[in-house]
Amino acid sequence: MSRALDNVIVLDLGRQFCTALSAAFLADFGARVIRLDLLPANAGPRPAGWNHEADLIHRNKESLALDLRSDQGRAVLKDLLAKVDVVVTDWQRDELAAAGLDYERVQASRPDVVYGRLSGFGPLGPDADLPPIDELAAARTGMMPILPQPGQPPVYTGSGAMHASVMMAFGVVMALFHRLETGEGQEVDVSLFGANMYGAALDLQAFLAIGKGDRLLNPISRLDVSNPMSGSLYPSADGRWVTLTMPDTDRWWPVFSKMVGIATDDPRFDSHDKRTESHRLELIEALEQAFQRHPGAYWRQAFMDNQMSADVIEQFDYPADDPQVVANRYILELDHPSFGKVKSLGFPIFMSDSSARLERLAPCIGQHTGQVLDELLGYSAETIHQLTAAGVVA
Repeated sequence: MSRALDNVIVLDLGRQFCTALSAAFLADFGARVIRLDLLPANAGPRPAGWNHEADLIHRNKESLALDLRSDQGRAVLKDLLAKVDVVVTDWQRDELAAAGLDYERVQASRPDVVYGRLSGFGPLGPDADLPPIDELAAARTGMMPILPQPGQPPVYTGSGAMHASVMMAFGVVMALFHRLETGEGQEVDVSLFGANMYGAALDLQAFLAIGKGDRLLNPISRLDVSNPMSGSLYPSADGRWVTLTMPDTDRWWPVFSKMVGIATDDPRFDSHDKRTESHRLELIEALEQAFQRHPGAYWRQAFMDNQMSADVIEQFDYPADDPQVVANRYILELDHPSFGKVKSLGFPIFMSDSSARLERLAPCIGQHTGQVLDELLGYSAETIHQLTAAGVVA
């Protein structure tokens, strides 16, 4: 079965998790992704056991090990750049220029190339050349201080890097679509700053519309939510937290009130205005007491039985064994050649006719060097042997 990116060749120059994962997403949907591993390879200690991170971010890729310090190595790179459709990188611009991998010189080798680069703070402006470090980008968005409960330190979630992975893959695909229509390549920049801003999109957009206000600039206590039945958290008897998402309280109250043991016609709570304004704090206190009468499992079953828009907040062990996760291939069970049966994250995007596939685990450094030089660049066996003997490739 064909896939959306069949016949697209990608050169992966990513160092960071999010850049490498972006290239893996392209590979999942058919792109031939060649990871450039620079020689001499890092001689640092390798992790003992299964390298679970590598098998996520480098799955479905090939590895070409190349030494760019020599004229021969740079000549191989030039030949490779003439063949690839896409370059994905997170190198600093001065590093790219020094290696002959900046957009202008790559475009000279392949005029219609799509060149995707992860930056820290975007391609323009005074901070354009700051390094791409997600926590520093997140620190500027304004979101970290409002995530914890009042009086607690700011919280770094790390989600901006994940947003950047998807945005990079999306930007590359859009540029490929543009090239299909026009024959033109282009440069795509995705910054961790911009990705983190969109991670905070609802709050940041509200601030842009409303302006300064305590509820937008400061953390809000879970005991001070504007609607006790929406966006609110309550501890259950076993310490697991319940989350409610029922903004239209009139719709849910008749069933919800019975479920938590509050009289539906309680005069304190018999209208939406009373529940969310005049008696809001009393309802929060009543729900705080109600949810502590039973453990989390009890409440999850009650929510399911009553079709409530609510759930129990889980830890990682829940999705790891959730049948819904297996059915949708969000987690895959793999037969690893060295470590037996292992689990790894799968594919977050479903396509009915050209679905993502796992065709290979992460390659060893240089595992596909000969194959790439032969199949893609047309080098003879003798030339490949000479380059290997000279240490140009491995």
